[in-house]
Parts: sequence; structure tokens; C-alpha cells
Amino acid sequence: MNQSCKQVIKIAVVGDVHNQWESQDAIALKQLEVDLVLFVGDYGNEAVEVVQAIANLDLPKAAVFGNHDAWYTMTKWGRKHRPYDPEKENWVQQQMDLLGEAHVGYGKRDFPEFGLTVVGSRPFTWGGPDWRDGEFYQKWFGVNSFEESTRRMVEAVESSTENTVIFLGHTGPTGLGEAPEDPCGKDWKPIGGDYGDPDFASAIAQTRALGKQIPLVTFGHMHHNLRHTKTRRRKCVEVGLEGTVYLNAARVNRIEDRNGQKQRNFSLVTLEGDQVSEAKLVWVDPDFRIAEEEILYRQPQAVVEAASMV
Repeated sequence: MNQSCKQVIKIAVVGDVHNQWESQDAIALKQLEVDLVLFVGDYGNEAVEVVQAIANLDLPKAAVFGNHDAWYTMTKWGRKHRPYDPEKENWVQQQMDLLGEAHVGYGKRDFPEFGLTVVGSRPFTWGGPDWRDGEFYQKWFGVNSFEESTRRMVEAVESSTENTVIFLGHTGPTGLGEAPEDPCGKDWKPIGGDYGDPDFASAIAQTRALGKQIPLVTFGHMHHNLRHTKTRRRKCVEVGLEGTVYLNAARVNRIEDRNGQKQRNFSLVTLEGDQVSEAKLVWVDPDFRIAEEEILYRQPQAVVEAASMV
């Protein structure tokens, strides 16, 4: 890591929003003193006003779009139920225009002040082993297969200015397990199977082959509350053999009434010396204090100390 860069970086990951974004969220992020904010998508069903509010957030940020962000454009069902005239308006394009360079789907954003680059995976993805919505991806991105999709991500990595890469996606990569409670596991009938993105997994592997460091891969889409059981929740963290932390940040609903208070959640990730030292879920109360926190991952202390000396 460049010694002129900040050595300890506090990252907030905002899970699937689903229309739950308020002015208090921006205040909370500043009170939490985060350095960087990452958004995993699903702001609403082509929710232009929500994206506008997020675009106005005055903090370093990067974002991708989820399947709901093209809800009325991507599928035949959605186009049939579209609440606007596509000859006069284009809500997908409006969302991308609003986020501008903060949108990293099939792209990247360099943060030299932190010594890292955020690279986005395939935007608007639903996940799963099949290449779906091919007409949409051909029209909007000129991509026709998983292989071409992987290439777009790797090209973004190759253009990055930093050696440390954080991957940001809506759906996570394949390879994190096939049980329904795994980070990208299929929890609807028929139960089970890996519903991550294979092109995302290939891009991560090729990025490692380029010699890049990948401390964090974060995403959402698969909600923590499982559809087939109420007795447990989805596993939200997996640690790869290379030390990469895979974090599913989709704790939905992200704003809830808890103990008689409206509280909002964020996943907070601490980076130290190109390693994730801690990841936790926090609930912030109306006074912008942390009311509750859940430690999701903590790096063994010996590894943290060694990393901090790099």
C-alpha cells in the first residue's frame, strides 16, 4: 500500500434499499465517520427519486444497480406493467445519469486517497447459472454471454490505478455454497443450489491472476430472512482461502421499528493494511448513535498486527 494513503479505512456497505432511504441516512453515515460508502443496488422499482437522493450523498461512494432497478425495462412482464411512457421517459437511463461516475457496474472508480479501486460486477443482475435477459444486456451494454460479461469486469480491473481491488456487486459470485442459507444460496422451491453469478466468480479469479489484492467482495440481493424457514437466517459472511471476505449486506428491511424507535442498519467494514480486520452490522437510533451491533467477522489479531506493519 502507498504509504501516503490512509492506513485504516472505514467502509459502510448499504444493503438492498427497496425505497428505504431517508435524509437521516446521510446524517447517520457522517456521524459514523465513514470514509467510503458502497451501495449494492435495488433502490426500488426504477426508483429515480431514491437514486437522486443517494447521488446527492456528499461522501466518497460507489454503487451498482440491482434487478429491481430495471424492473419495468428488463423483462416482458415488467414492460407490460410499466407505469410510464418509454417514448417520453427512460427511468433506467435517468438512474445511471444521476449516479454518474459513482456507478461502477462494468466499470471502476479509483480512490487513490485510500489506495484502492472499487470495481463493479454485472449491473441489474438477478443471479443464477443461466444467461438471462440477453436482449437487455445486448442493448444496454453490448454483452451477450457470461464470457463477455467477465471480460468487461476484467477490463475495468486492468484500467485501475491501484493494486488493491474491492469488488461490488448486486448478486455475489458463485462458489460460496449451494445450501439455501449460504450467501447466494437458493431459498425458494426447489430449495438449494448456488445462485451466484458465474461471470463474477471468473472475474475475481482473473483479477487474482493479475496480482491484485482483493480484501473484500460485497453484494446483496439474497435477503437475510429466508423464505423456507424462520428458525435461522442467511449466512452473510464467507472467508476465502486467499483471505478475501465475502459480505452479503442485504439485511432487509434496512429501516425498522426496533424497541419503539425507528432504526436503520449499515454494514461497517474496517480495512487495515489491505486486509479486512472487522465487519459488523450496526443499527443506528434517531440520535445517530449505534443502538445495537452484530460482529460478522473479526480477523485473528496476529494477522491484523502483521498486516498493519506492511
